[in-house]
Amino acid sequence: MINRKHPTIARGLALAFVAVLAGCHGGILDPKGQVAADEKSLIITATVLMMLVVVPVIVMTLAFAWKYRASNTNATYTPKWAHSHKIEAIVWLVPCVIIVFLAILAWKTTHRLDPYRPLDSDKKPVTIEAVSLNWKWVFIYPDLHIATVNQIAFPVDVPVNFKITSGSVMNSFFIPQLGGQIYAMTGMMTRLHLIANEAGSYDGLSSNYSGAGFSGMHFKAIATRTPAEFDAWVKQVREKSSRTLDAAAFDALSKPSENHPVEYFSSVTPDLFTTILNRYMSNHMVMRAPGKPGQLADLKSGTCTPVAKE
Repeated sequence: MINRKHPTIARGLALAFVAVLAGCHGGILDPKGQVAADEKSLIITATVLMMLVVVPVIVMTLAFAWKYRASNTNATYTPKWAHSHKIEAIVWLVPCVIIVFLAILAWKTTHRLDPYRPLDSDKKPVTIEAVSLNWKWVFIYPDLHIATVNQIAFPVDVPVNFKITSGSVMNSFFIPQLGGQIYAMTGMMTRLHLIANEAGSYDGLSSNYSGAGFSGMHFKAIATRTPAEFDAWVKQVREKSSRTLDAAAFDALSKPSENHPVEYFSSVTPDLFTTILNRYMSNHMVMRAPGKPGQLADLKSGTCTPVAKE
């Protein structure tokens, strides 16, 4: 009946429904890893619990407004009614129970999904050092001595330990289908532990606006079906490029570029990530020397220097 009388409305509703379902594909509601699955469960659980309060309030507001409208003379009019213990109990008890449940849920999941917490696994994790630039991602595999730009790979069901920093402005490292996002900041290292439970190629991005080329700051995270496929990818990186990612090559990459293509480096200067991390710290960082009033501690040399009284 609706399709015959209002075909445009029916088509619009159908398109809206498809659009909603399509929005779940490739995002946080389409998890491909345990961390992302746990985060999806937390989002849905918290949303449903909050809707238990929000939806009834909206429904009752509309129902009361309709029932007690001026034109409805059959509605009961009780101007002297002032209080109901049953209503008060429901109004306060239900939200309080939900808040307590959410607090317990948030406490447990905050610790279980701590991005710094290593994932439980009997398999040796893959370590990847990620550096954000304008507007690209540089990835270093310290154990394999290779590096890539805007592409990473790792085997399915193997934990991936990310060490993250920035070589430019603050960004945010995010692979929606694998879970979590964490900031990348100059002179600081953040950590993130992820795992893929299904093979595939997943979109990674910066979820923090960082300038003109931000919209093209994407990378691919490839979860290989077997360790052998991952080894083949590593071999491909080494064979496709004979370049070394050293300080000079990194400085060249640091120049702003938009929609930067995938690049491979068959070797990496040892401790390059640490060098990048430290280059934005001052040569002589000072702070108050603990236990030594009136002195400053030089964090680089380890010495203390007396200073005049303030």
